[in-house]
Amino acid sequence: MEISDEDVVQAMAAIPGYIDITTSDFKEIYRTAYALALKRMMTSIQAKDIMTRPVQVVQAETSLMETAGLLAEKNISGVPVVDGDHKVIGVVSEKDFIKNMGAGMTGSFMGIIRECLKNKGCVAAPVRAKFTRDIMSHPAVTAREDISISEISALFAARGINRLPIVDGENRLVGIVTRSDLVQSYCLLE
Repeated sequence: MEISDEDVVQAMAAIPGYIDITTSDFKEIYRTAYALALKRMMTSIQAKDIMTRPVQVVQAETSLMETAGLLAEKNISGVPVVDGDHKVIGVVSEKDFIKNMGAGMTGSFMGIIRECLKNKGCVAAPVRAKFTRDIMSHPAVTAREDISISEISALFAARGINRLPIVDGENRLVGIVTRSDLVQSYCLLE
């Protein structure tokens, strides 16, 4: 939101006493202070402040039927894959399913719709008998609880990911930050 000169003049008039500053000086100070405050907040809010827990997970040996069922039931687009010690070994998402559902696919949901409409059989057939380990993305991109939301945003953009499993010092899953969590945290900054 832009502050007008009139806003500044009225604000200065509302303050008792004399203020020796021009409206343009005030606006420059305000913009600089706002930018610094925003930067401070973006570096002070950490994954531990916004992450979701407990986290829905699957194991490498989970069938893709079960994994797809969990994603559908929980209305989520991906989950971390953990081993028996709850250590993150990968991530499986809708993108992984789409990518593995047959040759000639565009890699998009609409590509799957197009193939289904061509009535060439079930496009999920290539993954029907597979397990999560067969299509998961690995190694997973993970981070610790003290990573800032600014760093998470940069990581999402650089790695093209939509979720970030948060791990402890032993690489055990303690939470997850999704794009939705990140957007909500930015809304709190407003």
